[in-house]
Amino acid sequence: MTILPSVPAARRFRHAVTAAGLLVLAACGTANRTGEGAALSAGRYLTAIRTENGLPALSSDPALEKAALQQAGYMAQTGKMAHTTRLGRDFASRIKSNGIEGAAAENIASGQKDLGSLFTAWKNSAGHRRNMLDPRFSRYGLAYVADANSGRRYWALVLGR
Repeated sequence: MTILPSVPAARRFRHAVTAAGLLVLAACGTANRTGEGAALSAGRYLTAIRTENGLPALSSDPALEKAALQQAGYMAQTGKMAHTTRLGRDFASRIKSNGIEGAAAENIASGQKDLGSLFTAWKNSAGHRRNMLDPRFSRYGLAYVADANSGRRYWALVLGR
């Protein structure tokens, strides 16, 4: 018999994973803050976009959030928007290494200071909008990391089944 952790235990685990990732980024001197709570707030924007188009809401997922945080951190460290890392890890290999199976997609952005402007930009971009409205997806993870020098925010949204 499998016993699932309670919601508070799962939440503590997710915060511990996020904190561990941030410590790694902070040790590299690449980030000065992250969008803690951004994933939960993003749910309102994603729900609005999807329900306007007859689709169900998405739920926040810690594995997808971890994958998003990894990419946001990489982009903040390098100052470049990309779906790959300098180690040649592409989106598919990063998703697989995080234990995520099935269809997945990623939206990235930089410079937006808040969720409203971020989701407006993605909503007005055909490819990003298509990802957010893909009916195969039921979960999401969102993170941002700010460049330690400029404060510029690098965002990543990972969507999955």
